[in-house]
Amino acid sequence: MKPKIIRACTVPQSLSFVEGMLDELQERYDVVLLSSPGPEWMTLRSRHPDVRCIEVAMERHIAPLKDIASLWHLWRVFRHEKPRMVHSMTPKAGLLCMMAAWAARVPVRVHTFTGLVFPTAKGISKRILMTTDSITCACATHVIPEGEGVKRDLLSHGITRKPINVLGHGSCKGIDLVYFNRNTEVMAKAAQLRQEGIVTFIAIGRLVSDKGINELVEAFLQLHQQHPATRLILVGEEEQQLDPLKPTTLKIIDDCEAIVTAGQQADVRPWLAAADVAVLASYREGFPNVVLEAGAMGLPQIVTDVNGAREIVIEGHNGTIVPPCDANALHSAMEQLLQPKVRAKYAAEARPLIASRYERSYVMRCLLDFYDKIL
Repeated sequence: MKPKIIRACTVPQSLSFVEGMLDELQERYDVVLLSSPGPEWMTLRSRHPDVRCIEVAMERHIAPLKDIASLWHLWRVFRHEKPRMVHSMTPKAGLLCMMAAWAARVPVRVHTFTGLVFPTAKGISKRILMTTDSITCACATHVIPEGEGVKRDLLSHGITRKPINVLGHGSCKGIDLVYFNRNTEVMAKAAQLRQEGIVTFIAIGRLVSDKGINELVEAFLQLHQQHPATRLILVGEEEQQLDPLKPTTLKIIDDCEAIVTAGQQADVRPWLAAADVAVLASYREGFPNVVLEAGAMGLPQIVTDVNGAREIVIEGHNGTIVPPCDANALHSAMEQLLQPKVRAKYAAEARPLIASRYERSYVMRCLLDFYDKIL
């Protein structure tokens, strides 16, 4: 009989971290997926009808009464299912699932930290976040930081004293290089989006302050005023209720014809192929998949000096690294990337570097080796 493992995330969108590996996981294990209810379950079940799915409501933010109800529900699920292992990802699922799995006496309890919020938090919020992360680690038997930066933060802030190691070079799902490729179909769609003679910068992610969009828009406006043959594409949704952009940023986006807002896109490949440079201006990250995707599509990159990004991008090879929260540094880097020779040099190393470290089969092999060891 195959060992039963439960892979858990707070919201079903995050199960994308697991979906690309499901076929190989199912060959070795009885896999159960667990997350909050949501419309994404329908798509996942249609793609993997043989995978068992359990829905347990979990709030992404602090909600004491609902969190207690979720914890009770999770405990009952784990007692009934009797899995050999519970492996959680994302902050709230990690806290609740590790506590419930510990209380239910699940033998192997694993949590992957894909990113940390507390390093950029302040005051009481920082203390609360550090405490919840410490509880997660205390209840887990094994802790996996997605990258070396996350590992360093966990250890340096005393969140855990357990031995923790990054699997492979980092990344919890790797990158599918067959999918993220400049094939004929992708390039045909990209041709419709591209503007010849224009250097196009692209940023993919939520349009919120935490992603550095305020600084990026400010930097681009200055660049465009100096170099009119430039364009900025923003791919992602606004979250004005959670982390709103500055009113001045919104006005620039509305007024500047060279800034294109594309909204959320199911397939970002044509947009990446239509661009010349990818930019990640974020204040904090765990291990940003968008940097892997842009690299796989052969784009030179500008990233901020944050966890994950600084591990994927090697200064002077496949891109350049700038301080976070610094519009002037972004502007200087963008101006440097206007030079065709610089772009060509970085682009030449982009995809090979990603392929050598983060190709999905390699990441999967690292995970399976880890599972074999602990199970």
